[in-house]
Amino acid sequence: MISGRHFVTFDASAAGERLDRALAAALPSLTRSRVKSLIESRRVALAEGPTIEEPSRKVKTGERYIVDIPEPQPAEPLPQARDLEILFEDADLLVLDKPAGLVVHPAPGNPDNTLVNALLAHCGASLSGIGGVRRPGIVHRLDKDTSGVMVVAKNDRTHRALSALFARHDLTRIYQVLVWGGPTASSGVIDAPIGRHPVDRKRMTVRQSGGRAAVTEYRVEQRFGPPLRPVASLLSAKLHTGRTHQVRVHLAYLGCPVVGDPVYGRRTCNAAPPPSLKTFGRQALHAAVLAFRHPGTAKEMRFASQLPQDFRTLLSELNTVKYEI
Repeated sequence: MISGRHFVTFDASAAGERLDRALAAALPSLTRSRVKSLIESRRVALAEGPTIEEPSRKVKTGERYIVDIPEPQPAEPLPQARDLEILFEDADLLVLDKPAGLVVHPAPGNPDNTLVNALLAHCGASLSGIGGVRRPGIVHRLDKDTSGVMVVAKNDRTHRALSALFARHDLTRIYQVLVWGGPTASSGVIDAPIGRHPVDRKRMTVRQSGGRAAVTEYRVEQRFGPPLRPVASLLSAKLHTGRTHQVRVHLAYLGCPVVGDPVYGRRTCNAAPPPSLKTFGRQALHAAVLAFRHPGTAKEMRFASQLPQDFRTLLSELNTVKYEI
């Protein structure tokens, strides 16, 4: 199948069929597993409609789908050694502290020098193929500019078990995040479904219709500036679901987007912000805590990562600014 954009319209004969099966039949040069991978990587959408993320979605008569097939990539990423800050490792899994700026897995625009390349060098051939050719061992991911704790599977059994934990949300994930302004309440829960943006498909947005359930619990840790009109606030954000860009989207929806976020963080505070806030070079988001039950030993495990130096420096500078009351 030639890479590029392809359009498929289904008639009544395909009604009720699984989308991955129906597309594989309509595009015979693609296997069903390849179609499933395209759907899960958000490369299939309804024409003039949302991106589809569920391979099991049932096809309806007259539906027209857009299938974007990327350029072929090398079959397997290559091992590339780099220092990793490993918090825990045994025969089944590895927990690490990912630095900001490191891409998790190869993708268009980032073919190498990713976390996956480093993991292949660290773990050797045993990691190859776990969780997919291009994403060996990866159970969940953090955005390039998000730092913090990640867990990686080292065998198929552990990968399946960890994936099930994430699917059931049967684990604890807490982020620390610096936002513009701050919520009025000192704590709260954002319960707002998230889906693909109807126009800009690279973005996610809160969608009351067509979105997937998304719940984020937050607590204000510190406010910077006047208490009723803070310039910025440090929050902890606990995920009860795991949607793409969930913390960033939910906090922008709340009216206090993440400092340094190039996609959702265009709003700033009403007062003149300190220069350090405006020049912070990445989204101020850190995966601080990850806790789960070890799939092999059933032991409860909890890992915490302190804020990286650039984040700590920013907070220190905010604490020294004299704000107008």
